[in-house]
Amino acid sequence: MPALFLIVVIDLIGFGIIIPLLPFYAEFFQAGPALVGLIMATYSLAQFISAPILGRLSDQFGRRPVLLCSLLGATISYVLLGFADSLWILFLARGMGGLMAGNIAAAFAYVADVTTSENRARGMGLIGAAFGLGFIIGPAIGGLLAGPDPQNADYQSPALAAAALSGIAFVVAFFTLKESLSQEIRDRLASRIKEGRFQQFKRYCSNKNIIILVAISFFATAAFAGLEATFAIWTERRFSFGPEQNGYLFAFVGVLSALVQGGLAGRLTKIFGETGLLIQGGTALCIGILLIPFAFNLGMLILALGIAGYGFSIISPALNSLISLNADKAEQGAVIGVSRSATTMARVAGPTIAGVLFSLFGMDWPYYFGALLMVIVVVLALKARPRLEYIQNKDR
Repeated sequence: MPALFLIVVIDLIGFGIIIPLLPFYAEFFQAGPALVGLIMATYSLAQFISAPILGRLSDQFGRRPVLLCSLLGATISYVLLGFADSLWILFLARGMGGLMAGNIAAAFAYVADVTTSENRARGMGLIGAAFGLGFIIGPAIGGLLAGPDPQNADYQSPALAAAALSGIAFVVAFFTLKESLSQEIRDRLASRIKEGRFQQFKRYCSNKNIIILVAISFFATAAFAGLEATFAIWTERRFSFGPEQNGYLFAFVGVLSALVQGGLAGRLTKIFGETGLLIQGGTALCIGILLIPFAFNLGMLILALGIAGYGFSIISPALNSLISLNADKAEQGAVIGVSRSATTMARVAGPTIAGVLFSLFGMDWPYYFGALLMVIVVVLALKARPRLEYIQNKDR
C-alpha cells in the first residue's frame, strides 16, 4: 500500500497540473464553452474505453505490468500535450492520456487485493487521499507555471512538468511496486478469461446492488465533472480569474479531499456506514453545487466549493467500498473496471452537457443541472439503503 499510495500521488500531481489551465488552453485555440466541455470529455471517453480492458488485463496478468505500461503511456501523452500546436493535437493528447488513465481500475483492484472487508473502506479512502494530494499540489504548480493571465499563459511548461512527474512515478513503480494478485486468484480466473464481454456484463447486471451503485456513481460523477469542466471559464467571467487563481481554488478542494478521505473516511464509515455516507455526501454535493451561481464574492465561492468538495470526497470511498463488497473476490478488477467505466462515461456526459448548457442558456445552468442530478443520487441511495446495508453488515 505505501508504494501504491506514493505512485498514485505522483501520477495525480501530474494530472492535477493540467486541470486549471486546460479550459484556457482550449480557448487559446479559439474553442468556445461547448468545445471546452468536449476537450474535457475526450479524456474521460478514452478512459471509459480502456478501464474495463485494463481491469480485466490486471486480473489476467497482474496489477503491476498494467500500472507500469500505463504510466509510461501517460508520460508520452503529456509530452504531446506540451507541444500541441492545434486543437486537434490537443484532442489527441487528451485522448491518449485518457486511455492510460484506465489504470485506476488496476489501482483500486490492488487495494482490494491487499485489504480485508473490515478495512477496505479505509484502503479506498487512502487512494482517494492520494487523489486529493495530487489535486493539492498539481493545480498549484500548474497555475504558477501557467501564470495569472489567460491571454499570455505558458501552457508548455505545465505539460512538460506533468510528463516528468509521470516518468518519476513509472521509475518508482518499477523498483518498489510488488505484485498483489495471488496465483490462487489467477487460477480461479483461468476458466473465465475466455468468457465474452457480453456474458460478463450480463452476469454483473444480475446483481441489483452493483447496478444501483454504478448508477449512483454515474450521476454523482457527472455532476462534479460538469463543475470541474466549466469552473475555470465561469470564474473568468465572474471574477476575471486566470489559471493561477483557479489553480489555488482547485488546490483548496484537493486539501479538503485529502483531509476527508485520508483522515475522516474510515472514522465516518464506522459511525454512519458506507450507505449513510452516500446520503450525507450526496446532500452536501447538491447544496455546494447549487450555491456556486449565488457566489458573488470569494468567501461565498470558497464556502460553496468546500461543501461540494466534502460531499464528493465522502461519496467516492463509500461507493468504491460498497462495490468491492458486492463483487466476487475473483472479479475485483473486472467489476471495479466496469464501475470506473461508468464514472468515466459520466465524465464524458457531465462536461459535454455542462458546456452546452453554458453556451445555450448561460454560465449558471451547468450548476443547476448538477444539483438536480444530486437530488436523483440521494433518492436512489435512500431507496437502496436496506439492501446495501444488509450486504455491508453481512460481510463484517
